Amino acid sequence: MRAHLQQTTLDTIAHVFDILDYSALGAIYCDEGGEAFWEERRGPAQQLGIQLAEVLLQRLTPGGHSLYVGAGVAEIPALIMETLELRRAVRACNLRAPEVALLNLACRGLPFSFQVEDACTVPGTVDHLWIVSVLNDPERFPELGALSGGRANPVTFDPELFITERHAAAALAAGCLEKLVRPGLVSTSVEEIPWITDWCEGQRLVCIVEDEDHPTAIVGDPVCLIRIGDAETTR
Repeated sequence: MRAHLQQTTLDTIAHVFDILDYSALGAIYCDEGGEAFWEERRGPAQQLGIQLAEVLLQRLTPGGHSLYVGAGVAEIPALIMETLELRRAVRACNLRAPEVALLNLACRGLPFSFQVEDACTVPGTVDHLWIVSVLNDPERFPELGALSGGRANPVTFDPELFITERHAAAALAAGCLEKLVRPGLVSTSVEEIPWITDWCEGQRLVCIVEDEDHPTAIVGDPVCLIRIGDAETTR
């Protein structure tokens, strides 16, 4: 049976979503039509974010550490749950400074903040890595993202750029996964599973992908959970 968030946690999530500056966020998330985008996605982002937070509530242990890569609006419910209910330390990284400023303004007073930093440079280890729609991000990896999402145009596709992007994505994945203690949990999109499993194969680690995936509202990539560990820790 799925665990439910405490009412104080739900109230905090609702408050943050109520005071976010969606007009300014629209200009960051969309080239045009940002207001309509958030009018459509705001409610689902909150509700589906709560559902994912409830899933993580059952998987994570109190007092642990999490690293969120590319954290934005969609990650707010999970971040609030981890810090308020499980008393976990979280590091939320996002390379877009204007978005970080808006998110921190809305989350002011909460026991976490968003940071403008490369997740690979974050010190220490974690038992939970959140890396969702990062390794296939069409802004950061346009050719890789197009191929991964089945949108590659055979006429305009640049294979040399793809190779460069593939090396960069693999390095990003490795830099983050190396911080994961074993056994550890990875939250990622279904499209990004091959990056995680490939790294695990190279490290000779056991990688168990849960059967169920979970819907998201902003980019639409379903999220899945992956347990990583040595053979004796993942039985």
